[in-house]
Amino acid sequence: MQELPIINRTQELYEKIQKISEGLPSLKKQTIGRRLEESILELLELLVMAKHAPAAHKSLYLIKATAKTEITHFHLRILLTQKLANETTLHQLQASTAEIGRMLGGWRKSTQ
Repeated sequence: MQELPIINRTQELYEKIQKISEGLPSLKKQTIGRRLEESILELLELLVMAKHAPAAHKSLYLIKATAKTEITHFHLRILLTQKLANETTLHQLQASTAEIGRMLGGWRKSTQ
């Protein structure tokens, strides 16, 4: 079964974030790194739930996924402001997060 492009993008984002998280200092890895990874995993779960939900429930999952995307973007901004990872890489990850947000917006619009 072929995955939705938004799920593929989110999985790619998780893999990149996981590598960054592994390189963080121990305390930051256990706090912001773990929270960031959890946000992405929860986003993936919501996307899969939305994919399989009946039409009447898709919108709810997509709204939650949109909020989770914003939280992920916030976590990335914390990494950036605290200079915990390569600035260029973090900007690329923020761009990926924004793209996922746009994809979510289009999906939400199509369900209304």
